[in-house]
Amino acid sequence: MKILITGGAGYIGSRLVPTLIDRGYQVDVFDLLWFGNYLPKDVKVIKKELFDTHVNDFKGYDQVIFLAGLSNDPMAEYSPAKNFIMNGALPSFLAYRAKNAGVKRFIYASSCSVYGYAEDHFYTENDPVTCDYPYGISKLQGERGALQMSRDDFSVIALRQGTVSGHSPRMRMDLIVNTMFKSAMTTGKIIVNNAAIWRPVYDIRDAVEAYLRAIQVDEAVRGVFNVSSGNFTVGTVADMVKEEVEKLTGKKIALEIKQVADFRNYKVSIEKARTELGFEPQYSIKDIVADLYANRDYYGNFDKDEFYNIRIFKKLEADSTK
Repeated sequence: MKILITGGAGYIGSRLVPTLIDRGYQVDVFDLLWFGNYLPKDVKVIKKELFDTHVNDFKGYDQVIFLAGLSNDPMAEYSPAKNFIMNGALPSFLAYRAKNAGVKRFIYASSCSVYGYAEDHFYTENDPVTCDYPYGISKLQGERGALQMSRDDFSVIALRQGTVSGHSPRMRMDLIVNTMFKSAMTTGKIIVNNAAIWRPVYDIRDAVEAYLRAIQVDEAVRGVFNVSSGNFTVGTVADMVKEEVEKLTGKKIALEIKQVADFRNYKVSIEKARTELGFEPQYSIKDIVADLYANRDYYGNFDKDEFYNIRIFKKLEADSTK
């Protein structure tokens, strides 16, 4: 099977692409390489503006995975206009191109951020979405735009991902567990802005597994699927990171708990993904920390700009106005 991954040189793609190749898939990547290229040397990587693609660019591929776009709330809030273009319009455009090129499946990297503020239950794919923030709104727009093109011969799957964390060759330190780990290792303290809010946390290895299941599932399967490794309050995440770092380093880690208001609060059910995709998460928060610790020498300076998407994005925006 031949697969095209847009945005495939990013954080998730740098773990997903080698795994797919190891499974025998032929993988090509379209990416603007904002954050560099950490993929294996033999991967075909085309530096390409995705809005400039044509139908012929997608011909010959069996499936397309969309990992492109702007990836978190800080980037979306810094440039709402580009956020809505890249996360709202671009997935629809690429799904349109892929469908007309004869691609059989389009897999969209959506986000549990679409739920915004969820009350007292685990949200399913049938529950209403209420997000008032640019990132969540745009991810829902992209999801709906791609899904409306689903046909008998064109399966569209949207994976609503929890907050991904863990080690990747294209590393990020601006994700919940990664941020706490970095803070614990460099300052001996973890700062928690709001301990009560809920988040679905997602080990990057479980994320790779979900894409494998989406690729391999029967062509009749389509629709939206919540995927995460588990649901936790931010306070619980901090406690677990603290405990694991202390065990691994033998050093005492402090906690600083603040009361910063945050209206992004959600926990999700993954039963549909279990039932229809065969997705079964394997990793815990402690596993994420252990993976980060095992790769600590790889990071060097934890504060490098390339570890923080918003820093690189601001530099790119500044350069574009010169």
